[in-house]
Amino acid sequence: MDFRSQSAALDGLATQAADALVLVIAGQVLPQGLDSAAAALIKDAIKLGDFELKAGQCLSLLRPAGFKAQRLVLVAAGAATTKAAKAAVAAGLGQLKGKGAAHAAIAFAGFAAEQTEALAEHAVLAAADAVYVYRHTKPSAPAPGKLAKITLLADKDQAKAVKAGLTRGQAIAAGIELARECANRPGNYATPSFLADQVRGLGRSHGLKVEVLDQKAIAKLGMGSFLAVAQGSDEPPRFIVARYEGAPKTQAPVVLVGKGITFDSGGISLKPGAEMDEMKFDMGGAASVLGTLRAVAELKPKINLVVIIAACENMPSGRALKPGDVITSMSGQTIEVLNTDAEGRLILCDALTYAERFKPKAVVDVATLTGACVIALGGVRSGMYASDDELAQSLSSAGDAALDPCWRMPLDDEYEEGLKSNFADVANVGSRAGGSITAAMFLKRFATQYRWGHLDIAGTAWKGGAAKGGTGRPVGLLTHFVLSQAR
Repeated sequence: MDFRSQSAALDGLATQAADALVLVIAGQVLPQGLDSAAAALIKDAIKLGDFELKAGQCLSLLRPAGFKAQRLVLVAAGAATTKAAKAAVAAGLGQLKGKGAAHAAIAFAGFAAEQTEALAEHAVLAAADAVYVYRHTKPSAPAPGKLAKITLLADKDQAKAVKAGLTRGQAIAAGIELARECANRPGNYATPSFLADQVRGLGRSHGLKVEVLDQKAIAKLGMGSFLAVAQGSDEPPRFIVARYEGAPKTQAPVVLVGKGITFDSGGISLKPGAEMDEMKFDMGGAASVLGTLRAVAELKPKINLVVIIAACENMPSGRALKPGDVITSMSGQTIEVLNTDAEGRLILCDALTYAERFKPKAVVDVATLTGACVIALGGVRSGMYASDDELAQSLSSAGDAALDPCWRMPLDDEYEEGLKSNFADVANVGSRAGGSITAAMFLKRFATQYRWGHLDIAGTAWKGGAAKGGTGRPVGLLTHFVLSQAR
């Protein structure tokens, strides 16, 4: 999709040529300075009961009098917030779905000037989401809609802010699309080798350093925990490392680690059959750090970024890891495996140990780790854990700016009691109570040499039911976080 900006005052909207003009209005009264033709139409619509200045209200007018645009779509945002504006843009573009509009112009009324950059970013994201359709394995998917061009209208003195928002929004949208495409691929397509190929391709197109380790190289590093999970599958594991270098080599990098279980059967601790098909999404962490890598590589901030993906399948077989087995991690710590379906932490712990070699500024791992996090937070916020308050605040602020929110969870020492083992240094699970927290406490043992954060995205990485599909979260959060570390 082609995104552009154009200088246009609110009192000149009627002169803007487009297939459709989407006007997003904040507040419960008409803003001052609005185009007289638009104001007249809105007042008439309100008087006739066809439109209200209440969040979610939409009205589509064909060939409105006095307008160059063939369609005028009025959308009430309600509150003058970026979140409300994004929802309104999505609703307005929804009015054009299946119609003949190829070019839509979007204008905001009733919002503060300092919101312009964020409004531009999230208008792009709303538009990109509106036109996304997965079709890789579905030839019968609907043909792409005609909407191909979006123009953001803003005052001339806001041109710089609009451009910055458009640039960031397009990069994040591209990252989200890549993450969704990877997550939506079935497990027989999106294998560990497929993920490795995706990273290699990104490396070639964006000048990144990429290293892919095969099973022999992984074993040489002593990643016994990672390989224990992979050993039950015929699909070979891949340990993927990609580097974006936008700052001097002396600057410590930010490291993102993604869980890449491309299909999770649960292993010997087999999952119930219902909804097991959704376990193709268990590589949502890997997909999101890959999408973030793309966004960052396109934005080219002055920062060093390392992305690590541990990718394998978790399958039952005669070779598979068994409950009660004791394995040795790369760190040398031994782990008693009480449940083979708690496999994500077993691959991540070796990746976190590997991350030490980069002497990082901070490490954030991202994983569809626990059903317990879904129970705690649902599908609205990702669970966030951090070893220090400054990192936690950075992640939280990034999530708020990206409208991709997280919620800080506790890491009290007492939660570690449930991970004690009579036969190893640590057990891989505790009791059901506080399951997301004990999973984080397990990972924390392997992240003692740097500032560490953990995002449990089990509730946010995909949607089930009729809307089944990857969301691309938390690419937005992670991109804003990485950009904040470049300052």
